[in-house]
Amino acid sequence: MKKFPKNLSIKLDNRKLNSSLRSLPLTNGLTDFASNDYLGLAKSETIFHSTHRYLVDNAIIQNGATGSRLLSGNHKLYNETEKYIAHFHDSESALMFNSGYDANVGFFGSVPQKGDLILYDELCHASIRDGILLSNAKAYKFDHNDFEDLEKLILRNPNATIYIVTESVFSMDGDTPNLDELAQLSNKYNCYLIVDEAHALGVFGEKGEGLVQMLGLQQQVFARIMTFGKGLGCHGAAVIGSQELSNYLVNFARSFIYTTGLSPHSLATVLMAYNYLKIDNKNNTLLRENILHFNQEKNILGMKQLFVRSKSAIQSAIMPGNENVKSIARKLQEKGFDVKAILSPTVPEGQERLRFCIHSYNSKEEISDLLALLSTFVF
Repeated sequence: MKKFPKNLSIKLDNRKLNSSLRSLPLTNGLTDFASNDYLGLAKSETIFHSTHRYLVDNAIIQNGATGSRLLSGNHKLYNETEKYIAHFHDSESALMFNSGYDANVGFFGSVPQKGDLILYDELCHASIRDGILLSNAKAYKFDHNDFEDLEKLILRNPNATIYIVTESVFSMDGDTPNLDELAQLSNKYNCYLIVDEAHALGVFGEKGEGLVQMLGLQQQVFARIMTFGKGLGCHGAAVIGSQELSNYLVNFARSFIYTTGLSPHSLATVLMAYNYLKIDNKNNTLLRENILHFNQEKNILGMKQLFVRSKSAIQSAIMPGNENVKSIARKLQEKGFDVKAILSPTVPEGQERLRFCIHSYNSKEEISDLLALLSTFVF
């Protein structure tokens, strides 16, 4: 076998020295406080059986050939699913991608043009940053949720077409920006607002529509990126916006053009998951109750100061130091709780944390026991 390049070995060795080397974890039987399956739809027998039944009842089988949607991969289910998603999100159009990463890379790599300006929150996800790197537009980050800093950047570039980028729920902190204020600022300067709703879908809104729609701001946002692999528990994502935006992405988003389309089974699963949100909000209600219980318990135990303020399903306790946070995570895992340590450089050095993901299927007793145990390790 060819010898591994020395410069790559050095990078791996540096990760080991910093206690930040990643490895693939095995699935386990621990109580889940780690996955993004907030509503438990990934394990839903209802969705599993309804997907199968839908495919059989409509005589839908896998295409004999696969390919890009511009070639042989544009199954008729795409049209039905995208129409359903657009209607659910009170939007003119929805265009599906194979993942949230593909959607962000495709959008930001193609929409902002040379001479345009992208202003993005400093804590935006890596997929957004990677898409920005593919763009010919200039890009600057603004301080996290700091709209005064954002406005200063806008005022320095009065003649540019400006795209403002944020997330409705930040994946490592679980906090949310003031979207009302951000929409007003965007309108004031005629900017284009893009909101990634990956961790808000299924969590916020009466039927889990997301934070933008819950606040009634959908007509003030140029594009929403909806990722299905979290709250919906299935593969894929969609860019929500105008029909003209969808037409543009079909023609210029490389991660859309040069990717094999999803299978009919994957599309039917997305459709059934959205239909589940529409007709049954039981899991959504349970999730909200568990988020409230988690916040109440951490306050009672005197741990409020450890946590980033969050009303979402993501709760993060700052525990500086890779070895320190890994040690506490191991102790929790040994007691039966699947809690993950988030290490630098994924988060800035000194901001290492335990990341707790709350689910509709967690019991209040599990939440109370977990936080009581955590308190014995940090005090």
